[in-house]
Amino acid sequence: MKSIIAFLTALVFFAPAFAQQNSQVTISNGQLTGIYNPSTGINSYKGIPYALPPVGNLRWKEPQPPANWNGVLKADHFSHMPMQKHIFSDMIFRADTMSEDCLYLNVWAPATPSETKRPVLVYFYGGGFVAGDGSESRYDGESLAQKGIVTVTISYRLGIFGFFAHPELTKESPHNASGNYGLLDQHAALLWVKANIAAFGGDPEKVTIAGESAGSFSVCAQVLSPLSKGLFSGAIGESGGFGKMSTLTNGESSGAAFAKTAGAGSLAELRALTASQLLDLASKPGAWRFPNLIDGYFFTKQPIETLEAGEEMHVPVMVGWNSAEVPYQAFTGGDMPTPENYAKKIKERYGADSTMVLKLFPGNTQDEVIKSATALASDNFIVYGTWKWADMQAKTSGKPVYRYIFSCPRPPEVGKTTENTGKLPAPMVGASHASEIEFALGNLSSNKTYAWTPDDYKVSATMEEYFANFIKTGNPNGKIVPKWKPNSKGSPVYYMNIDVNTQLEPETDADRFLFLDKLNTR
Repeated sequence: MKSIIAFLTALVFFAPAFAQQNSQVTISNGQLTGIYNPSTGINSYKGIPYALPPVGNLRWKEPQPPANWNGVLKADHFSHMPMQKHIFSDMIFRADTMSEDCLYLNVWAPATPSETKRPVLVYFYGGGFVAGDGSESRYDGESLAQKGIVTVTISYRLGIFGFFAHPELTKESPHNASGNYGLLDQHAALLWVKANIAAFGGDPEKVTIAGESAGSFSVCAQVLSPLSKGLFSGAIGESGGFGKMSTLTNGESSGAAFAKTAGAGSLAELRALTASQLLDLASKPGAWRFPNLIDGYFFTKQPIETLEAGEEMHVPVMVGWNSAEVPYQAFTGGDMPTPENYAKKIKERYGADSTMVLKLFPGNTQDEVIKSATALASDNFIVYGTWKWADMQAKTSGKPVYRYIFSCPRPPEVGKTTENTGKLPAPMVGASHASEIEFALGNLSSNKTYAWTPDDYKVSATMEEYFANFIKTGNPNGKIVPKWKPNSKGSPVYYMNIDVNTQLEPETDADRFLFLDKLNTR
């Protein structure tokens, strides 16, 4: 008996060492080793190539399978971030280099073996498809990994490198398509996960994709694309869903105009430009935009057509937005938010529809103007499109859709107060765009900018628990969180209001969204 106790004691004592040794794994391209964190029991693997570097003649081609390697690859640091300008101040990168060679991913996995395969999360970053990287600290996967989830972040091509269409590119493509390379990168990463995630203890049949802003648009895109069917079993969208998209013809015309401005008479000359030259040319004032396109390959129909036909992925979806995505000034500009100025702005913007807009977004007092202008600006920015995706997904997928609103505002920055010294009134309290990310992924402590409170950590624990439950089961409900009702065709619509006192609430803004729906479909 004593020998058995001694053996078990030794096993417990040396378990971290055994787990650390197990950070070496073999995937389809070779062996790699990661880093073991003894304080969390998590192995992390950073900078794993999931495609060939998209450089030289592979610039503006769909991603190609990665090359095999000899020996053991040390996956111990983040690889290059995609080419981009410094656009968003809240992006905290841990990659220290930037390159066109950016198709890498990162994995966090529990080091302790499991008798059953673990659920998987693949997270797409936001940044308007022009900025962002899988190394950002707010997307770190260690917290979710501690809940038994194999967590993956990826990097994908951005801007001119990820969404450039051109007649010559379409002609050389075996699919007669161009553009959407960043979305094809995400698709390639999902193929990699399907083939390799079991080596990290993950279940390739239980993969959830998630993302915020452009990442949420990306999730919606993968749900809509015929290429991704069967590659994931659930989806989480945080503020973002596709509306009407541009055509390949329009994209090619824009690409040809860019090439002319760049002084490039051919595709070969464009490919001869350095990555820095391309980035500078595409970032000049009057900036070129390279939108997602109906290219006939990744996207075969307009999003609404796919959703109306019920041809999207039929998987459970958790989707929502923040209570104050953008401030009221995004609608009122520099004018004081008085009822008179607000009514004038409404009439200028909406003309004959002004009476209905003022009924749905009233502004009889300054506080009411701030509230309504915030809602209207947020709807026009990103909320309406997210609502439309959620609404149509519930009607045609046959699977539950769990809708939320995140309402917990960030606290003041460290060392600062909330006192407003500007001319305009401060925005009303609400959760701004992208502010939910650290809450959802359990990464508040990594963001040193804000003076987080116990209430913030309470909200984070609730939201992360919902995420973890959904990733594990396709249902966010669990024993320690308020019960969440899903939406489906013909059912009453509910949303979970995630805040200090998280609670399920019935939808009260249906008339507002239905009106905006009419305006957007004229």
